Amino acid sequence: MSERKRAFEGSSDSGVTKKLKSESTTPNGTSPALSANAELIAQRRAEIAAKIAVMNAAKRGTFSASASATASVVTTPSPVSTPVTSTPRSGSPPPADDLARRVAEAKRRVAEAQGRFAVKDNPYMSMPQAGRRSKPVEPVQQGAGLKMAAHPLLLDNTIPAPQSKKDRYKPMQPKFASIKANVRNAPTPPPAPTPSIPMENKSNPYASGSATPDSGFDGAPRERVGRHFRFNPKGKYVHMGNELRREAQLEQLKQRIAESARKAGLDGEFETLEKNIRREPPPDAEWWDAALLPSKSYDDLSLGVGQLNIRNNGSPISIYIQHPIPIPAPADKNKAALKPLKLTKKEQKKLRKQRRQAELQDKRDRIRMGILPPDAPKVRLANLMKVLTSDAVQDPTRVEARVRREVAIRKHTHEKMNIERKLTDEQRREKIETKKVEEEKKGIYGAVFKVKTLSDPAHRFKVRKNAEQMNLTGVCIFNPGFSMIYVEGAHKFIRQYKRLMLIRIAWTEAARERGGSDVEIDEGSEGENGSADKGKGKAAKEEEGVAVTLEDNKCWLIWEGQLRDRAFSNFKPKSCPTDGAAKEVLGQKLAGYWDQAKNWKPEEEDLF
Repeated sequence: MSERKRAFEGSSDSGVTKKLKSESTTPNGTSPALSANAELIAQRRAEIAAKIAVMNAAKRGTFSASASATASVVTTPSPVSTPVTSTPRSGSPPPADDLARRVAEAKRRVAEAQGRFAVKDNPYMSMPQAGRRSKPVEPVQQGAGLKMAAHPLLLDNTIPAPQSKKDRYKPMQPKFASIKANVRNAPTPPPAPTPSIPMENKSNPYASGSATPDSGFDGAPRERVGRHFRFNPKGKYVHMGNELRREAQLEQLKQRIAESARKAGLDGEFETLEKNIRREPPPDAEWWDAALLPSKSYDDLSLGVGQLNIRNNGSPISIYIQHPIPIPAPADKNKAALKPLKLTKKEQKKLRKQRRQAELQDKRDRIRMGILPPDAPKVRLANLMKVLTSDAVQDPTRVEARVRREVAIRKHTHEKMNIERKLTDEQRREKIETKKVEEEKKGIYGAVFKVKTLSDPAHRFKVRKNAEQMNLTGVCIFNPGFSMIYVEGAHKFIRQYKRLMLIRIAWTEAARERGGSDVEIDEGSEGENGSADKGKGKAAKEEEGVAVTLEDNKCWLIWEGQLRDRAFSNFKPKSCPTDGAAKEVLGQKLAGYWDQAKNWKPEEEDLF
């Protein structure tokens, strides 16, 4: 097909055109032939419009019922064409130029629809391009044979790089360098143009530049940013190496501690030691600053001073000054009071005489002034004749009886006053407890003792009873390996209890049998030591079917010192066959005393 050849327009168009050219009209009226041609043109126009609508629907793949119905009605030719004469409204016929323009428009639309169908069927034909105002352009038909155009994919559609006037007249450079010098002087090739993205790739979010502004995806960068040198600061890797070495040393230290604890039998204390070695991270806010920060974190400092709890009602800072109440130091309670000067017997008698003389003179002065009544005469059998001279001579029997009665009254009054001053048992106990409390106010002290064998009932009774009498609290733990005694109380009673444990109790002597005679008769011959070892090392008690000897029994003081508060409310003995049970009885704060007593050795044993 030639490019000049027109598309098929129908059988009746040429005749209508020729008729319009050769038709002559009268200026004052319309001929019947012209009216028939106008009616025919209107019918053809309707047919062309229906065909265009059908082609547009086929292209979109959807057919509307109204379009198909219209096409069927319009395209169906009527069996009998009855010429209808129409009378113009204004009485003047339409101009011929207007009819020619409308026919040309209809022809153009038909040709456009046929071109779109041809491109759809033949993929090698180029698509019609829309103009700037979206005005459809007639498709360019491809040639045949030697005039056939190349495939669109084989064409070079790249946009040439812009050239200046200097680059336009430069000599052509070779495509490759023949020597090393030309390699350095070779011009840098221009960057490759960005390939155009087809319309079908708009749905791919990973294609460069395909994302829409609403999707939030920017796509791949068009140009790659060059890398810069990044120099490491001085000492960076040295610091990293020191950190690694420090961690390795910490692991070795933990292994050594675990090995030592395993040898000493402190497997359960390894976790506590590990917690003490590794420090806890610093808190978000120190306790003295937490009240000033709304969220208890130092991040609030970025909000400014106005947002902190400094100048509001709930702030701990105010305009008032609080003077703390002075509290005496704990050491002040232990200060010993100054004792009075020690006087001799002669000096004490002299002071007593002077004091009594002063009191007697004061009483006499009061009697002389009439404040006090005078005392009745103190008559005795020895001074009877001196005091009652005349009465004693007149009736000596009656005077003697009266004097004896006065002496008995004075004696009874004296004894009655002594009985009233004497304390009852309850008051005496209360006085003792008050003294104990006063001693405790001077400070609480504690002591830990280790006894090799505490199986003798007499020893157990002394340990428990003396602790109760001295108002000491604590615990006595019985273990198959050894026994530990922990006591706490006033410093005076701790000193007395320490003397009891280390000096007064004979740990190598067993208790005497109850109900037996106090005198022991040794009928057998004495050994090498004679009677020196009598009662020592010979006692053996049966406890749970096992013989226990007291020959090398001994007590040691492991620790003593001042405490803040009491840990126990009374003194109680406990039997703990395992280390875990003993630590549970002592509690978390005192569990270390058990390990200390278990690993403690006397000085004489350390030498060997």
